[in-house]
Amino acid sequence: MQILLTGVNGQVGWELQRTLMTLGKVIPTARIAPAHGLALDLSQPEQIRSIIRETRPNVIVNAGAYTAVDRAETEIHLATAVNAIAPAVMAEEAKRIGATLIHYSTDYVFNGRNSTPYTEKDQPDPLNVYGMTKLKGEQAIQEAEIPHFIFRTSWVYGLRGKNFLKTMLSLAQEKEILKVVNDQTGAPTWSRTIADVTAQILAQDIYTKSVWDDFMFVHSGLYHLTSTDSTTWYGFAKAIFDQAQGDRKLKKCVPILTSDYPTPATRPRFSRLNTHKLSQTFGIALPSWKTALCAVLDPSLYLVNS
Repeated sequence: MQILLTGVNGQVGWELQRTLMTLGKVIPTARIAPAHGLALDLSQPEQIRSIIRETRPNVIVNAGAYTAVDRAETEIHLATAVNAIAPAVMAEEAKRIGATLIHYSTDYVFNGRNSTPYTEKDQPDPLNVYGMTKLKGEQAIQEAEIPHFIFRTSWVYGLRGKNFLKTMLSLAQEKEILKVVNDQTGAPTWSRTIADVTAQILAQDIYTKSVWDDFMFVHSGLYHLTSTDSTTWYGFAKAIFDQAQGDRKLKKCVPILTSDYPTPATRPRFSRLNTHKLSQTFGIALPSWKTALCAVLDPSLYLVNS
């Protein structure tokens, strides 16, 4: 199997390069060309078309995205190009060559007014530009009528790239008191969990071309892929500080309201996703966010993640 992977320098993309290697030849791409890979700027549709036509992959895994939620409020054109137009182009080219497209979306497609976890059948209603552009990307893929998996995830973190975990660990070395929002609820999800689950799903039935096609078309669709259970940003921060080892300056972590920490982009207050469909369809048990965090912060894993 030939797998074209975008965004390989990002949190999820970096983990995917490792997990997908067992399934076939991975062609890694990123805005800055990775080792043994290709340069691909997702804001340039013709580059996308050219690379897909040149490599003719069996599977396109789009881990690249514009994820600067607050900056997207002013960089609407760029966010739209990467999150909405790029997936649409990939879907068109996938249809041309008969490829499967795997794409990652976000809990921020919802408005946060639910009191129970969102299912794949719930109506999206994004509150910010980032969520709007990610929703447009989802819709473009669905409209292309190709075999596809769209995985919505949430609060992605790891020991690479920019994310909440790394920010908290860094600030703990600099500040004695940290104030963290305590009225937004979601599921912190390790980037490695996303990559491992993606590989497990792709590996379930790839023995022959005919079986592969049947599998992809039968199970094609939208799935929620997050850790189980939920917490707030404050709860997540407290868990990080409770488990992380090493000296730090931090003495106190204080819960605050969203209104106490205004941001350019509005966040949903409740964005927990129901993962029952994915677990039942593929027989995969997703880890709780606490279990995953313990694995990330285990000192024996630092070298693996570095």
